[in-house]
Amino acid sequence: MSNSIAGKTAIVTGAAHGVGLAIARHFADSGANVMFADRNEEVLEREIGKAAGESDAVRMFSGDLRQKLTITNLLSATVDAFDGIDILVNASRQVMSTDPLDPEDTSVDQLLDQNMTTALRLSRAAARRMIRQAEGREDGPVGAIVNLSSVSAFRAHPSLLGMSIAAAACDQMTRSLAVALAPERIRVNAVAFGSVMSASLKGALRENEDAREAILAATPMGRIAGPGEVAQAVQY
Repeated sequence: MSNSIAGKTAIVTGAAHGVGLAIARHFADSGANVMFADRNEEVLEREIGKAAGESDAVRMFSGDLRQKLTITNLLSATVDAFDGIDILVNASRQVMSTDPLDPEDTSVDQLLDQNMTTALRLSRAAARRMIRQAEGREDGPVGAIVNLSSVSAFRAHPSLLGMSIAAAACDQMTRSLAVALAPERIRVNAVAFGSVMSASLKGALRENEDAREAILAATPMGRIAGPGEVAQAVQY
């Protein structure tokens, strides 16, 4: 199976910063048409606004994908720009800690909504579009969906209860969709990773040098991964 995505059309959510931005840029550099999607319009404009104006292969979309209408609008904007959808990368993730004893803590609900439910809704909508546009074509892949998960799905941490639940839900959603969509020739996979040197992690480590040492001590290679490494795994 070729890893080439040249000429394919991809939607990448969470594409204004961090891993999502690295994935979207990597896809564009690899020859794909890419819709950079994020709810932070200001950061999107700053990061890729000029590129979107200069390249026919790059577009951007801003909106809150937790809203069903926004998902519809994103798919419509992508089809209008590129005539179809071949790849969806659900890279929009929220990270927050959870107090396991606080009955007023709503982080579990928020993380499930952002990291799993939104990805499921978008995956369903994108898959329907992939199937429609492949009607009459009896062989070859129809599309691919990649979800971003986390090692917190199978590693317990006292402050990451919500992250662990949401990541585990994402993993099982991925397995279930993979089986359900395989007959339609749509592949569904997840990339689960730990600490990646994104802008947010850099800021956190500047404030807590002990955290850096803890991460390195738990990493056999003795270094923190870069966003580009996740992007390469997603393309694979």
